[in-house]
Amino acid sequence: MQERESFSTRLGFLLISAGCAIGLGNVWRFSYIVGQYGGAAFVLVYLAFLIIMGLPVMVMEFSVGRASQKSIALSFHVLEPKGSKWHIYSWFGIAGNYLLMMYYTTIAGWLLLYFVKMAKGDFVGLSTTQVADEFSGLMGQPALMAAFMVLVVVLSMLVCSQGLKNGVERITKVMMLCLLVIMVVLVVRSVTLEGAAEGLKFYLMPNFHNLMYNAKGEMILGEAVFAAMGQAFFTLSLGIGALAIFGSYIGKEYRLTGEAVRVGVLDTFVAFTAGLIIFPACFAFDVAPDSGPNLLFVTLPNIFNEMSMGRLWGALFFVFMSFAALSTVIAVFENILSFCMDKWNWSRGKAVGVNLTAIVILSLPCLLGFNVLSGIQPIGAGSTIMDLEDFIVSNNLLPLGSLVYLAFCVSRRGWGWDNFLREADTGNGMKFPGNMRFYFTWVLPLIVLIIFLLGYNEKFQILPRLMALLGQPAL
Repeated sequence: MQERESFSTRLGFLLISAGCAIGLGNVWRFSYIVGQYGGAAFVLVYLAFLIIMGLPVMVMEFSVGRASQKSIALSFHVLEPKGSKWHIYSWFGIAGNYLLMMYYTTIAGWLLLYFVKMAKGDFVGLSTTQVADEFSGLMGQPALMAAFMVLVVVLSMLVCSQGLKNGVERITKVMMLCLLVIMVVLVVRSVTLEGAAEGLKFYLMPNFHNLMYNAKGEMILGEAVFAAMGQAFFTLSLGIGALAIFGSYIGKEYRLTGEAVRVGVLDTFVAFTAGLIIFPACFAFDVAPDSGPNLLFVTLPNIFNEMSMGRLWGALFFVFMSFAALSTVIAVFENILSFCMDKWNWSRGKAVGVNLTAIVILSLPCLLGFNVLSGIQPIGAGSTIMDLEDFIVSNNLLPLGSLVYLAFCVSRRGWGWDNFLREADTGNGMKFPGNMRFYFTWVLPLIVLIIFLLGYNEKFQILPRLMALLGQPAL
């Protein structure tokens, strides 16, 4: 039996856990929906849901990991009552990790490529249309995309191959600290641009009217609240054991509620600071921030083109984005490797070799979905294989997996409330609110279930279609 690895420092645990949570959604999705739903007013709603919903589930994941000292491969086996079947979820959880990497590695490859292109000056002198054409042209070059995807997988696996302390912890700490420094430098540059004040006003001044009504005067409060719930939930990468693994690597010195709060604060800081980079720059150059890939790969390169020393600032921005993506890839890879080592007692070297090959092969359908396999539109006209993979993870495995962790920690037929609370409160620091058992047992699962159902409704417009079938106007 191999000896269980552990972090060398508390800072390592916090930065790696935050690195797993911090990703691409912190930049383009957070900035876009904050602007769409009233700026600071939306942030307040988001923070409320982060506290009442995201952080408790994170504490539960950490607790399951630390109590079992195992990855998701065996954590339920160790803690579940004899004869129960909670461990079946381990296969769904690890599937979520693989599915996430099947498209995340491609996007991370794009970011590395854009860093190279920005540093080389490939965008200098190009018009707005030509920058957009550059991105469209990239989609039609599967060999180039594959080369950078493979580079991401190889680099990340090389880090993981060095072990927890010498590889994952050491490299991720450096990347995360560099990420934070680069963000501060970019914020200073962005907010000092001429015309940036309007962007700051848009981003920081609460506008409760925009939270309730869109430009057409239509009520969108429910839509905004759902967006805040979803962002608070999905930003922390909950439900697939990606955070539980780091709970299994830490000691009993500190209570887990305080650790979860620190990770949540770091995650929120990066998301909020990204807005301080994007909105002032967009307003300074009279560019509307778009959602999705356009924001990163079309809108921002155009802004850097207009900016003094834009080649330098653009390269720094894509270094920051690459670090954000790679920190998530390395963290999820570590969970996948730990699954193989726990489940089949593989050596780390064997787990790295098998999974490096497997993830490269599994990532190809997503990559080819933009060119060779573009005719496959699995969830509606215009959709891609990436859209399907993201839908399975974000709209299914994350919310349903969080429900599993919730039920496992509060149910007498699972690990149980008393066992969970004892583990969460072991050590020094902030206690878990144990007097809110009713909320965690009944109300929070209902909120997570509502997110799951609303996600399906938003994706497939189930309610409007049902109302149309019944001959009733949509709500």
